[in-house]
Amino acid sequence: MILERILIIQTAFLGDVVLASPIWENLNRDFPESKIDVVVKKGNESLLNEHPFINEVFIFDKKHKFKNLLALGKTLRKNKYDLVINLQRFASSGILTLLAKGKESRGFKKNPISLFFTQRFAHQMKANWHEVDRNLSLISDLVSEPKRRPQLYPTSLDFQKVKPLQSKPYYCLAPTSVWFTKQAPQKIWQNLIEKLANPNASVYLLGAPTDKPYLDELLQNTSNPHVWNLAGQLSLLQSAALMAGAQHNYVNDSGPLHLASATNAPVTAFFCSTVPEFGFGPLSEQSQIIEVNNLDCRPCGIHGHKSCPKGHFKCGNELELN
Repeated sequence: MILERILIIQTAFLGDVVLASPIWENLNRDFPESKIDVVVKKGNESLLNEHPFINEVFIFDKKHKFKNLLALGKTLRKNKYDLVINLQRFASSGILTLLAKGKESRGFKKNPISLFFTQRFAHQMKANWHEVDRNLSLISDLVSEPKRRPQLYPTSLDFQKVKPLQSKPYYCLAPTSVWFTKQAPQKIWQNLIEKLANPNASVYLLGAPTDKPYLDELLQNTSNPHVWNLAGQLSLLQSAALMAGAQHNYVNDSGPLHLASATNAPVTAFFCSTVPEFGFGPLSEQSQIIEVNNLDCRPCGIHGHKSCPKGHFKCGNELELN
């Protein structure tokens, strides 16, 4: 099969883009002459900065969805793709797939526009299947012995940026999440910071600029003097580079978990309202999951919530550090 140009569409969250990386990893390996382009949501493009084999990264601005959709579709159509792969299950990405007018289009049946795709695939929740396995099912006939682990490529400048932070052993903590019920309570993080207190080791708190006030509050409530709030100071690839060299990383079921997987960094993940069986658990060789089992109300949905539907948040409040 000749595939001169391939387009991959993943316009969801940070973690979804990271978990899409095995698609282009495997296609590049088996079709090394192909030009591979990717469409991501605005804000996630830095994940693919100076990527060694991604030809071009297109940005979908959801704040101006309709206008951007038509303009981007027109741009993509000019590239005359042999294959368009849609990993997202929202109508906007399905419309974008059609607008690209590739010779062949593939995506999940759950996309409301999938009826018009060339090939449609079930988005299955099989036992022991990860989201990367569901994604790879879209190209199972194209690649052999697929590589499952996600992969990111921090640049030499990214590694230079974090090198001053690596003068002694350190731990990385990413305490926040977009969703309240996917975020371990503050007391968990405070206890963890105290547990990691060591004059010979640093603790780095990672997050977006908007996370700074919450992380500052954590700092105010701990006696460990070796903790540093890096919220907003590092790019996504720089955060991944820092996590790669950590003694250990502690995260929620959120984007930083997948940054750890993509660098094969040691990681412990707190799962509150969601469960690893959904297919978003860690893929690092050294990983651990901490969760509260045997709760009748858990999971309360495949995504997180702004507040606990039951009001008690036992899945978070009853977490225990090992």
